[in-house]
Amino acid sequence: MRISKEIRAFFVEEDGVGVIEIVLILVVLIGLVIIFKKQINTLLDNIFKQINSKSKEVY
Repeated sequence: MRISKEIRAFFVEEDGVGVIEIVLILVVLIGLVIIFKKQINTLLDNIFKQINSKSKEVY
């Protein structure tokens, strides 16, 4: 009977769940960045070009 209570307590315990969730979210985000690296670079280049051209108009 004691062993079954310990097994239940082990499955109910959620101490490390938050850490695992954060690690999984980071893995997914890093994977998305790796997959869409070229598109992200192109987007950022276009944004910075627009910023530079608009800032030249101001000065």
